[in-house]
Order: sequence, then C-alpha cells, then structure tokens
Amino acid sequence: MPSSTALPTHMKAAVLAGDAARLEITTIAVPRPKQGEALVRVAACGVCHTDLHVIKGEVGFPRPAVLGHEISGRIVEIGPGTSDARGLAVGVAVAGAFIMPCTTCDACLRGRDDLCANFFGQNRLKGTLYDGESRLSMPDGSFLAMYSMGGLAEYCVVPISALAALSESVDLETSCILGCAGMTSYGAVHRAGQVQSGDSVAIVGSGGIGSSLIQMAVAAGAHPIVAVDIAEEKLQRARELGATHSVNSRETEPVAAVRSITGVGADVVFEALGNPVTFRQASEMLSDGGRMVAIGIAAGKATAELEITPLVRRGYSIVGSFGGRTRVDLPAVVAMAAEGTFDVSHLITRRYGLDDADEAYQALSRGEITGRAIITMGA
Repeated sequence: MPSSTALPTHMKAAVLAGDAARLEITTIAVPRPKQGEALVRVAACGVCHTDLHVIKGEVGFPRPAVLGHEISGRIVEIGPGTSDARGLAVGVAVAGAFIMPCTTCDACLRGRDDLCANFFGQNRLKGTLYDGESRLSMPDGSFLAMYSMGGLAEYCVVPISALAALSESVDLETSCILGCAGMTSYGAVHRAGQVQSGDSVAIVGSGGIGSSLIQMAVAAGAHPIVAVDIAEEKLQRARELGATHSVNSRETEPVAAVRSITGVGADVVFEALGNPVTFRQASEMLSDGGRMVAIGIAAGKATAELEITPLVRRGYSIVGSFGGRTRVDLPAVVAMAAEGTFDVSHLITRRYGLDDADEAYQALSRGEITGRAIITMGA
C-alpha cells in the first residue's frame, strides 16, 4: 500500500552512540517497512526508565542505537505484501506497544505475547526485527540498532502486531504512553496482580509506571490504594490520581505503615522500582495469601533477599510482570483511554522536543520528572 504523501528521504533521530551516556541528534535515512510492518510518522514518544537503564549501560544493548519504545503517530505506509493489516491503513492514528510480538513463536501462538521469544532474542538482544535486520542505518550505511521500534525519531517501522488504532477523541501526542506505561500497568493489575474490586493495593514507587498503576487500580475498584515513595511531590501527585493513602518512606517505616493502613497487609503489592531494598519491603507488606507483582527493571544483576519461612507459611505469591499481551491488551488500554478511565493527560507532566531528548533523560536520571514525560516531534 503506497504512502498517502511523498516521504522525505532523511529524518532526525536521537542516537545513543559510543560509550557516553548521552543521546545525539543525527540525520539518518527514513526507514521503510517490510511485509507485516507499517511506517509511522511519530507524533510523540514516551520517556521511560527502561531507556535510561540502556543509556547508562545498566542494561546491555548494542550501540549505536535509537531508543524509544512507546509511540503514537499516523501510519504513512504499509509494507508490501501485507495481507492482514488488522484494519490499519495509511492515515490511521495509532499507538505502538513496546512488546512487538512476532506472532509465530510458541509463546505468541498460545497468546503470551509478553513472552515472545523472537522479540527478546532478536530485538532486545540484537537490536533487529525478526528477519535479523534493523530497519535503521547510520549516515555511512552501517548498522543502527532498534530498541523496540526506535521511536526517538521522526519516523519508525513497527510490526502491525504491535499497533492499535486510536480514537480521534483522544489526544494523539499524550497517547504515546499507552504502549508502555498503559500496557505495563494493565498487564500488572489485570494479568499478574488479578486485582478485584475491594482488594487493598500498595504501589511502591510512584513515578511514571507507579502513576499509571494507580489509575489502573482505581479503575479495577481497588481500595485502599497506598502509594509509597520518598518524594513528597510524587506522593501528592499520586493522591491527585486516586491513591487513598500515601507513605513517605524517607520519613516513615513503609512496611509498618502499609500494614497499619490496610489492617493485615495489602492483597496486592506492586514493586515498580527494581530496587533490592524496596523489593524486600514490598514482599513484607503482603497480607496472608497476598500477591506481589515485580515490575521494575533492576540495574545489572541486582538481587534481593527474601525471608523464606513467611513466603511458605503465609502463602505469598511473587510474580514478575514485564508487560501486557500486546494484541489483546493494547486495544483494551486504548479503549480505556477513549472512555476516560485511563486518563493519559493527567499522567503527562513534562514535554520536550526531539532536539532536547538527551536533556529529558538527564532530567529523568536526576529524579526531576514527576509522572511521565514525553518527547514530541512537532510534525
């Protein structure tokens, strides 16, 4: 399917190159989609801690690379030979998910898009798509890795399987966070956490993902919802988003505080930081039979020690949750945004232009961003 307008030959992208923990704006060729893929003119890309881990070298990934794994924009081209575009076409507004299922591996065939072997083996290990090639290249034609779709650029190639059409009633730019913050929190609350109406919930870490978890927990009918953080401004924001209680763990022992608020401990506790200390604290906040959901990506090979006997005696469940099941859960999150039950506009607290992408991540590293920041392309 041809593009609706003539495409430029080159575009700007924020490239992570060399050993420095910084992004550099570079002019590279506009990528082209292959079968089963779409080219999206990016409207905005979310600023996520997972990208920051890569920038800092705390998570291994090939360099040079274009990061950015939650995008929104409009389709400008469908790859040749694409027979099933799932109703997507040139001109349609879309959100793109960070987990891009191949649809053919054993995990995808049983509906576990979040465990897609090819996504982790090809994209997150080698920086390519599923034919073993990146769609991006450096100005000299050499290899340029893609972290998910490489959304910190004016255009990106996304597998059709990782896209969902957006309602024209939602804001195109702020909708970019549906593909990671939205889908990650949806998967954590509804899949791993199995939160039911009336469940007590604690959320350890009230930043970008934590803020999304609060809205998802509210929508699921959880009560009480306890936000835990060390930054008072983040806790204030958490209360505005629907947290019924907040605990400043810099001033108060968080385990005792959560157990006091909930009476016997929380039914479900989400750990959104990937920190060994808060990981253990989260496990100690549980009620008998409670579920702890680990969401935060840790730096390097960080480990957390847990006391074994309470885990066994009190029937705790500890489960990891990397994200939702893209083909089912991303449309569900998009529908929540259209209905207003997941309000992305209240989660966005800062906006940057593409030229300031590096500053956005430096601000995130300094702990200056409350909620979620996005990078807009201004197109």
